[in-house]
Amino acid sequence: MNTATSHGADRNKLLILAAVCLSALVLPLAFSGGAVATPAIGRDLGGSPAMLTWVTNAFMLSFGSLLMVAGALADQFGRKRLFVFGLGGFIITSFAMSFAPSTLWLDILRATQGVAAAASLSSGAASLAQEFDGHARTRAFSMLGTSFGIGLAFGPLLAGALIEHFGWRSIFVVIAAIGLVAFVFGVPRMRETRDPGAMGLDYPGTITFTATLALFTSGVIQAPESGWGSPLVVSLLVASAVTLVAFVLIETRVKRPMLELSLFRYPRFVGVQILPVGTCYCYIVLIVMLPLRFIGAEGLSEIDAGLLMIALSAPMLVVPMLVASFTRWVSAGVLSGIGFLIAAAGLYWLSLVDFSASKEALVMPMLVIGIGAGMPWGLMDGLSVSVVPKERAGMASGIFSTTRVAGEGIALAIATAILAALAHTSLARIIPDTSVELSMRIAEAAQRVTTGDMARAAATLPEVSRHALSTSYADAFTSLLHVLIVITLLSAFATFAFLSRTPAQDDEPDANVNSEKKAVVDVAVNA
Repeated sequence: MNTATSHGADRNKLLILAAVCLSALVLPLAFSGGAVATPAIGRDLGGSPAMLTWVTNAFMLSFGSLLMVAGALADQFGRKRLFVFGLGGFIITSFAMSFAPSTLWLDILRATQGVAAAASLSSGAASLAQEFDGHARTRAFSMLGTSFGIGLAFGPLLAGALIEHFGWRSIFVVIAAIGLVAFVFGVPRMRETRDPGAMGLDYPGTITFTATLALFTSGVIQAPESGWGSPLVVSLLVASAVTLVAFVLIETRVKRPMLELSLFRYPRFVGVQILPVGTCYCYIVLIVMLPLRFIGAEGLSEIDAGLLMIALSAPMLVVPMLVASFTRWVSAGVLSGIGFLIAAAGLYWLSLVDFSASKEALVMPMLVIGIGAGMPWGLMDGLSVSVVPKERAGMASGIFSTTRVAGEGIALAIATAILAALAHTSLARIIPDTSVELSMRIAEAAQRVTTGDMARAAATLPEVSRHALSTSYADAFTSLLHVLIVITLLSAFATFAFLSRTPAQDDEPDANVNSEKKAVVDVAVNA
């Protein structure tokens, strides 16, 4: 009887694990699938370049800004309850997006989907921590990280195949269907757990933090359309600075802050926050921008673009686990810094390739970038909890996760604004006329090409041939790669500076090199 009960419990745990992994699989699919679908969405629904940019950024912004909030709510109200709310909301919004009548409605639904995704991921991960112990917990989180990696690696290919055969709306139907399977098999078997010591949510901190990210991202996205000096953009950026100051003041005064600022007195903790920033600019930005270029500027089909993107993402399935084993001989900080150097070399190689020539020439530099980015990607989760005292590991992990996901949204907004500005400069050199009307059309055309909409860009600026338009965009993209190279190299140097040395006893009282290596190996693939 006891044996049968034990087998039943083990079976339930495996089904819960499978359900949480499936929910983790659809999150990167929703992210990368939306990026691949943007040109098709633009052709079908229209919308301004800023609205098309929000198709990806709305999801990333709400997802990243609410991760810590979702974790606190799960502790207070119950992990299972929040998982039901999160995954159920994700399924409903995904189905609703397949019927979106306009780009505006799609953006609103994407933002709502990000809220649900934050609730689903935070509560699902917390549920796994309750169901599994010891090595079983490590294996469970490894599978969770692998699921996320699979979704990131093959999301563009699946999205491309679906768009080519069934249209872009089918992406969100499939995402909803996968989520529904996870809901049906996982939720009935989950136990309700909560933290009896949970003290509620830091509402003022949550509001000011989310407002800071939303205002800043909105300002950066609006800048290419309205101009950096426009009253709207300046007001948004100034407002984001004001809410940031308010957030810092609030967090230094509340009893239980959502972000414990005292953690930043540990230099190695500061160094860990550099790792997701670096991977955003050498990897995540390309996950979104390369499909837009392949489909919009180079004329590839969505499925061919998805096949090419495997070269960039496939290393994420292998490199994180492989590099974790190297920490027995080399520190995680040094390995992360080396990874950034490799990624910078791949970016430079990619900047030399003629995209209009053989697409096979793109594969090797993209592989190098993926390998380089995969090295810190596989180590930074473990580092995030190993460089602070043990009793603060939960808060450190929450801050790191927020830095990672919110940073991705900000990085995408900044990179898009830089590319639009570079394209505008390149087009302005072709047309010396500086009339106000023409300048406005040049600005709109520059924004159109950054979203992969070459047809509308050409219609907006008929004075410029399609070839000249493509050449200008190619020059701007190459310049953007140079900017990404600089940021990646700076990330490498900062990583070496903050994380290459052995932690000092008086600097980090509960962190030492042995515990750091163990933590890195334990959660290396929990990405």
